[in-house]
Amino acid sequence: MKRVYNNIVEAIGNTPLIKLNSITKDFPCPVYVKVEYFNPGNSVKDRIALKLIEDAEKAGKLKPGGTIVECTSGNTGMGLALVAIAKGYKCVFTLADKMSKEKVDILRAMGAEVFVCPTDVTPEDPRSYYSVAARIAKERDGWNPDQYNNLSNRQAHYLSTGPEIWEQTEGKVTHYLASTGTGGTLVGTGMFLKEKNPNIQIVGIDPEGSILKHWFDTNELKPELAKVYALEGMGEDFLPENYDRKYISQMVTVQDKESFLMCRRLAREEGIFCGSSSGAAVQGLVQMKDQFTSNDFIVVVLHDHGSRYVGKIYNDEWMKEKGWL
Repeated sequence: MKRVYNNIVEAIGNTPLIKLNSITKDFPCPVYVKVEYFNPGNSVKDRIALKLIEDAEKAGKLKPGGTIVECTSGNTGMGLALVAIAKGYKCVFTLADKMSKEKVDILRAMGAEVFVCPTDVTPEDPRSYYSVAARIAKERDGWNPDQYNNLSNRQAHYLSTGPEIWEQTEGKVTHYLASTGTGGTLVGTGMFLKEKNPNIQIVGIDPEGSILKHWFDTNELKPELAKVYALEGMGEDFLPENYDRKYISQMVTVQDKESFLMCRRLAREEGIFCGSSSGAAVQGLVQMKDQFTSNDFIVVVLHDHGSRYVGKIYNDEWMKEKGWL
């Protein structure tokens, strides 16, 4: 059936579940990935971009022709940019300098103004991409969506990603895995799924260097444990308000190298060309293999497309320079 939309925004959501066949061939149960790069902005963040903007419009925080200012790892920026184009807003984004050049170039191609900020500073540092976004929003009388602490983020997944997974699996899902980050994809989807079945396991995949797994395991926040890591768009050095421990069952730590190599395996063994946090999520899945039984039905979110990482994780020379190939 031909799908016809009035604008690009209407194409957001309803992404496919695709079974993994090679990487999980030794698993006792089926594993499906929810491939979010089928969204028009090629990532899961399109979902929250639409919800954040719609809720701001309803609350009177975003006026016609206004400016959106946000700190982003790239994907939320892309989602906000395409929704802004459809609705007539301007965009200014701040990114950490570890993010791929492709992400910066794509945002500028979409007409956004982009500021690149240092990675190795605390969130409170005036040079951080969090602080720079807040300053620019104030200077330009712009609206800052604050995806980390705006609960519209996780609500977007409660209203869309969760119901889609439940319907697509006919209620059979037993485990849901997603990379950490703002917490929206993990917790919002988990909230819906646990309402349907409290026994569903919600698993966060966290990079080595993030403080979130330690927080989950101990209920202690220790920013001093944060270290620089290469994985993009996941993990944190603070606790976003979208997190709620009661909707998370477990967290698993993954390393940069293994996660990047898993991205390359997904491309070459499954034909799924995905980004670094997606490889991390599947790497976390593989590390959990012994926990699964023949009665399980696993869904893993793949957050974005590999085209944003061709100069890094899919580049042999870059991987060799890092000692990962």
